[in-house]
Amino acid sequence: MVSLLLAIIYLAFISLGLPDSLLGSAWPVMRLELGAPISYAGIISMIIAIGTIISSLLPSRVIRKFGPGLVTAVSVAMTAAALFGFSVSNAFPLLCLWAVPYGLGAGAVDAALNNYVAVHYSSRHMSWLHAFWGVGVTISPYIMSACLTGGLGWQAGYRNVSVLQIILTVILFAALPLWKGSASGEEDSAADVSLSKAVKIPGVPFVMLAFFGFCALETTAGLWASSYLVGARGVDAETAAQFTALFYMGETVGRVANGFIADHFGDRKMIRVGIIIMVVGVALLLTPINTVSLAGLVVIGLGAAPVYPCVIHATPDNFGKENSQALVGIQMASAYTGTTLMPPLFGLIAQHISVSLYPWYLLIFAGLMFCMTELLNRTVEKSRGKAK
Repeated sequence: MVSLLLAIIYLAFISLGLPDSLLGSAWPVMRLELGAPISYAGIISMIIAIGTIISSLLPSRVIRKFGPGLVTAVSVAMTAAALFGFSVSNAFPLLCLWAVPYGLGAGAVDAALNNYVAVHYSSRHMSWLHAFWGVGVTISPYIMSACLTGGLGWQAGYRNVSVLQIILTVILFAALPLWKGSASGEEDSAADVSLSKAVKIPGVPFVMLAFFGFCALETTAGLWASSYLVGARGVDAETAAQFTALFYMGETVGRVANGFIADHFGDRKMIRVGIIIMVVGVALLLTPINTVSLAGLVVIGLGAAPVYPCVIHATPDNFGKENSQALVGIQMASAYTGTTLMPPLFGLIAQHISVSLYPWYLLIFAGLMFCMTELLNRTVEKSRGKAK
């Protein structure tokens, strides 16, 4: 029963990843049909992220009342409806409208399932959980690319992914009985920590900034990869959509591999090594040779692989299980603040300066992540020393 529940949780994260890379893959074509500037992709991304921030801050008592299973199933149903809405939209304002339920659904899944796995499972399962997110986010650019090259249009790409989400929604609702009796006392003893109190816990501001930097880099990398390849490297739109998947593929493969070694090396070492690898990937992206630059996207994804799941998994250990649900939600909100603000900012940079600044923009956030995670480690160790 426990193994079957874990499989359902993995499946839910495939559904979470499916929509995430569609906009970046399709935007070079979408914006021409809609008559929208290149920077408008950032507006859609911002609306999605605002919805995610709101839903990720669901009080822990709400998740305890309805259960992570029901919260997840309803949330995936919302994203399925939003994707279908995208598929029938023929104007930019309609895309903005459907971006609202898209974001609200995504944040609730993140907050509920990340904490559940952090409390109940080892670091390897957290890595594999996010690897399944990578499966979803890697599949969808290929679906979009196939629709574009087949002459079906970007609307068909969104429609096909919405069908997959509907199927996953049915499975998640059918699996609700698996969650009964699965929760242990950790959820019941969870504290409802307000934002004002949470930020006063030693180390919380650092982890919030680390998540801000990670999602700023990850979302910018995925959203603007196609535009960078088309605008700065001269790659055609269909090929660029295919190569956008390389970043997510690197992240997915890295998380599968990380699952086999995370318990041995520990969360902190995996985070540190991951960020260093990301910096190497950005350096490769800066090279003038297209094949090497494309390899850089894969390396950035490989480096990103352990960072997010390991920081999440360390939350109960760093801040206490009784605070973990509230703090996971706050971390999600901070992460998606980076998603909200930073990709649109790069859109303005790309429109008014140059899209070729893409690698340098990513490098800034890699540096922020490294500094904040190291400060977090020192703060936690200092707090433990005082406790002794």
